[in-house]
Amino acid sequence: MKKLLLKVAALSLGLCACAISQAEDWPKQPLKIVVNFAAGGAADQLARVVGAPLQQALGQPVVIDNKGGAGGNLGGELVAKSAPDGYTLLMSSGGMVSINPHIYARMPFDPAKDLVPVAAVARVPFYLVVRSDNPAKSFKDLIADLKANPGKRAFGSPGNGSSPHLAAEMMTGQTGTSAVHVPYKGAAPALTDLLGGQIDFLFDPGIAIQYVKTGKLRMLAVASLRRSPLVPDVPTLDELGLKGFDADAVFGLYAPAGTPPTVIKRINAEVNRALESPAVRSRIEILGNVPEPLTPAAFGEKGVADFKRFGAVIKERGIRAD
Repeated sequence: MKKLLLKVAALSLGLCACAISQAEDWPKQPLKIVVNFAAGGAADQLARVVGAPLQQALGQPVVIDNKGGAGGNLGGELVAKSAPDGYTLLMSSGGMVSINPHIYARMPFDPAKDLVPVAAVARVPFYLVVRSDNPAKSFKDLIADLKANPGKRAFGSPGNGSSPHLAAEMMTGQTGTSAVHVPYKGAAPALTDLLGGQIDFLFDPGIAIQYVKTGKLRMLAVASLRRSPLVPDVPTLDELGLKGFDADAVFGLYAPAGTPPTVIKRINAEVNRALESPAVRSRIEILGNVPEPLTPAAFGEKGVADFKRFGAVIKERGIRAD
């Protein structure tokens, strides 16, 4: 028995040493960042913003691969079932971890167990926007219109149960109004239909700001507790009477469970270093987002807190995935 225990101990030490060696040699090949939403949306753009400095820091190509669908579950599952070697990462909204387990009767993977938080990239406020030809000149006008036309107006979102969807449900719930939800496969196609007149309003993750500046859209409010530094004159919903309204999401990188801690630490350090760069910060802020450097532990704690917060809203509104 003593000899057996010594052999097991030796084997464990050997495996540990092998893992440490592999982590020290990392990276030896290109990295892939899977984006679990459609191209052009917030997750996609943030992946590209941090992908470039990450590629430069690591000395290996960083490839962006869009795998949207099922509220982010398709891309999430792909990464969760990938080899935990640090070469496949996921760029996702925090909603896949904090929202999806509440709305899907069956998840193809467990985000809390099969993925580990690596690095937060940005806090994404959601902006309430309408077309410039919409009669609603203010948030008060929009609510008055919704009350006068219950169930006759429509809003879009990047998918059923997505953070922008929850923001709209929170707003209609607190104002006693109703509107038809039209889910899309990403923020970009939802924005396209808003511009085209197929839907009436949208909680946008920042990609609509360019159209606000050109006068095609009108911004009525920010769904955060703090005003956005990019549009400091736009009030928050909290200021407009919906006290405590906070629909912010944190977007960031995740890795398959079992990825060496040293690799996670290295990626986190490089991403946080990139977020200190004025050029990177500027690109993120232009998207309407706020750079959010966090440790892996703090990023994970944010996901747990949001899981509880959004879970209460989902239960109250009876939201379920299609």
